[in-house]
Amino acid sequence: MAQRVQGTEDLYGDYMRAWQRMTDVARELFDAYGFDAIETPTLEQVDTFVHGIGESTDVVRKEMFRVVSGALFDDLLARGSEAHLKPRQRMAMRPEGTAGVVRAAVEHNLVPQGGAPAKLWYAGAMFRGERPQRGRLRQFHQVGVEWIGASDPAADAECVIVLMEYFRRLGFDSSTLRLTINSMGDGTCRPAYREAVRRFILDHADEMCEDCIERAALNPLRAFDCKNARCREVMEAAPKVDQALCDDCRLHYGQVKRYLDEAGIPYVEDPRLVRGLDYYTRTVFEVEVEGSGVGAIGGGGRYDGLMELEGGRPTPGIGFAVGFERIYLALQAQGVAMAGEGSGCVYVASMPDQRAAAFSATLALRNAGIRTEADYQGRSLKAQFKQANRLGARICVVLGPDEVAAGVATVRDMTSHEQVQVPLAELASHVAERLGA
Repeated sequence: MAQRVQGTEDLYGDYMRAWQRMTDVARELFDAYGFDAIETPTLEQVDTFVHGIGESTDVVRKEMFRVVSGALFDDLLARGSEAHLKPRQRMAMRPEGTAGVVRAAVEHNLVPQGGAPAKLWYAGAMFRGERPQRGRLRQFHQVGVEWIGASDPAADAECVIVLMEYFRRLGFDSSTLRLTINSMGDGTCRPAYREAVRRFILDHADEMCEDCIERAALNPLRAFDCKNARCREVMEAAPKVDQALCDDCRLHYGQVKRYLDEAGIPYVEDPRLVRGLDYYTRTVFEVEVEGSGVGAIGGGGRYDGLMELEGGRPTPGIGFAVGFERIYLALQAQGVAMAGEGSGCVYVASMPDQRAAAFSATLALRNAGIRTEADYQGRSLKAQFKQANRLGARICVVLGPDEVAAGVATVRDMTSHEQVQVPLAELASHVAERLGA
């Protein structure tokens, strides 16, 4: 029997409706803040992610799915190396959304010199070769926003405000959301801080795991994210970034916090919050749901050097992404049905001799934008009423021989069981009015 790949899920029923609601809420909210939708390819050149995310990150080194054609795969096996491949032949499935959006902004000049910032949002599947577990999949879904071209600290604060409002509209109890913020510094002050952390790790090498020793050479700040309990304990004593910020970064971070305070957004400062990708600079933030057991459900930050890394002009940027699967689990833990109540439907019931009339009535209702179901298996009227209940029908339209002869339909309310007869010519408008009420 054919089976889905481990670490992937099929979206259907309430699960699919939950994803659709997540994108619907995003569209409505992000539009109010001036963000336009963008869809970038699932496949990108490997360099798009290497440049942006960083070659030293676990995402690029261990988790990114590489893609080759069958013919190219045979060639790679024969040569034992990909050194001969051109950049366009080295492809990967996107592990996150930001790098692809920034690549598109560079390629299509979405932020022309002296022009307005590009404000974009996306929704789609991402791919990482991780060990599947609760809230962590090999194919997962994200919604995110990217604000490219804005350096003002107000943009940082507004991104956080939009994120928290998004969670509220999805149904979260705001009191259970824990927003953590930090500043990671920039190209002026971070190199010295990275060196201080590197020396700290090497000074405590006998207490750290092998991965953290390797991180000391590649990206020492990643040691703050180590899952090893002993490493986390040791890193508690590591130098803190808030003590190393330059004046500009300190001023920027202070203004972000003042804007959040003014907006009434509660937050916790965590000098060890570093986020997992190399492109972040200055403001970073992350949100967890207390007691949900799923980890962070969203986060983001500023990436002022990413446009350059992707081949564009120096252009500031900031954004965030949230994970559908983790949000779904976290809302379940709070007893919230993310899919909401189903839209229900209208069910048209008839006997075989009245099938033509039922076909016409069904067509008229659907043309009026009303979700309509009917029998296509020759069931009895009693069986059709049961099917209507299973489908959650709010109204059942009955077309028997007497109704058809009189040019009417019996419209039954499936909750109150009240019913009236309506001329067939007025059926669609009558049903629409009842559903609206």
